[in-house]
Amino acid sequence: MATQIHPDGYAGERQIMVASQLRRRGIRDQRVLEAMARDEDCFVVMTLAGAMTVAKQGLIVTELIDPSEDHPIPIGEGQTVSQPYIVAVTLDALSLQPSFKVLEIGTGSGYQTALLAELCREVYSVERHAPLARNAEATLARLGYNNVSVIVGDGSQGLPAMAPFDAIVVSAAAPQIPTPLFEQLREGARMVIPVGPPQAQELQLVWKQDGRPTVQSLDGCRFVPLIGGQGYSSSSW
Repeated sequence: MATQIHPDGYAGERQIMVASQLRRRGIRDQRVLEAMARDEDCFVVMTLAGAMTVAKQGLIVTELIDPSEDHPIPIGEGQTVSQPYIVAVTLDALSLQPSFKVLEIGTGSGYQTALLAELCREVYSVERHAPLARNAEATLARLGYNNVSVIVGDGSQGLPAMAPFDAIVVSAAAPQIPTPLFEQLREGARMVIPVGPPQAQELQLVWKQDGRPTVQSLDGCRFVPLIGGQGYSSSSW
């Protein structure tokens, strides 16, 4: 587990975001709130260099100016960073512990990866897009997160060589819960995953209890698709 505190110019906005968008809307895990209060703005700001390169190809980057606002942020390759509230709901539901080994599907900018690294002992993150994976890996290393491994691959298949995991977080929408991901949870562990069609999905909390899934709906959401053998095909979305 890494603890990274970086000076930045967004401390006031970040505290307002945590109080008004997270705590007031029901996020209760104090470790999650503290991690997001420390890292969110400074981390996203640190990733802007990679995003700005993509902006030259037509990406709208005005939204990136104030990452304390509660909306997704485009990061290139057709991907986004989820709004802070959805990230907080996800982390809150996982009941993360400092000893946990976690699998993240969809590294993106590395923002949520950094939060997981703050909260857990070991993080494995699988990203389908090699340019995003390289940018995120470089940013995480630059910020001193040494408990994260970023792998380029089909996230819908998970990472069986490193299983079982104490928690899995999926940052892309699947048509159903991918069997390989569920099988890679240890008994009693949790996974959060958006499930549903392209127009709108349901963010689901999945427990592994006696080898079977118990599913709870957390919130409505809309994510980019999970592309892969256990997800959507690139032509179906």
